[in-house]
Amino acid sequence: MPSQNTVGTRPDASHFTVAPGDAAPSLRSFASMLLLAVIWGLSIPVTKLGLLMLPPLTLTALRFAIAVPLLMLLIMGRQRLPRRALPHVAALGALGIGVGQVAQTFGVAGTSASVGTIISATIPVFIVVFAALRLKQSVSGRQQVGLLAAFVGIALVALGQGEGTAGLFESSVTGAAWVLLSALTIAFYYVWSVELTDQYGTAAVAAWSTLFGFIALLPWAGWEMWHVSIQITAEALWAAAYLGLVVTVAGLFMWLNILRTIPVRIAASVQYLQPVIGIAASSAMFGDRTGGLFAVGVVLILGGLALTMTSRRKADQTT
Repeated sequence: MPSQNTVGTRPDASHFTVAPGDAAPSLRSFASMLLLAVIWGLSIPVTKLGLLMLPPLTLTALRFAIAVPLLMLLIMGRQRLPRRALPHVAALGALGIGVGQVAQTFGVAGTSASVGTIISATIPVFIVVFAALRLKQSVSGRQQVGLLAAFVGIALVALGQGEGTAGLFESSVTGAAWVLLSALTIAFYYVWSVELTDQYGTAAVAAWSTLFGFIALLPWAGWEMWHVSIQITAEALWAAAYLGLVVTVAGLFMWLNILRTIPVRIAASVQYLQPVIGIAASSAMFGDRTGGLFAVGVVLILGGLALTMTSRRKADQTT
């Protein structure tokens, strides 16, 4: 998995490789997995909180202004990126942050944190599609069923959040579309980054792509700051610090450390807890109310995720 947290969102659970060893995780590793699920599960609710005080581009820029110096400091003297890799890594960062993270922030601004959380949980499902297209990986019948279930679930989640009020319906569909664009973009980011991280190392690609993505974001954030009245409060700084320091930086290195101790297919189970934590946090923080369609959509999305992930793990075990 490159990830996540190269751009601050959930990583692909398998990284398309077979992890060595089948030993059960230690208590410490299990605790780390649970902590990481909480950290990443809270990312969208905290983004929603930050958006109550800052506009989308400003919040995203502030997040990565915190993350970039720390990421560069952590790789200093350890991993170098050759010049020939810079254009590819720069494009990767512009895609992951300039499109993926910005779209996610706009999406969370336009709909509830619960909707954003559950649609973002489809990233591993879309990774299956892009891996089949770009990496020529086969898609099993079970994965196809899982993809279909997830797509139907996305539609129901968007519709279910708009029950009762026309204005809320329009806003929710627009926000869901932004989050869906983010999920698609970040999924493609992960698949593309597989090739680069195999050549140049995960930490180096993560740090440099984040830097280039942040640079690409700055002109747009500057335009927003020029046209929108901004008041940076303590809560806004806390939200940006959590997203930049905890989700992006600490999350990345926690994930890498987990992968050194347990098989990836076991670590992948962390993804199933993230939407549950995110929805619970959204209900507690914002009083999100979910209707029947939303509940059915959540079941379909998580079921689709389970089918695609289970199929991939079984395929890994036979290779």
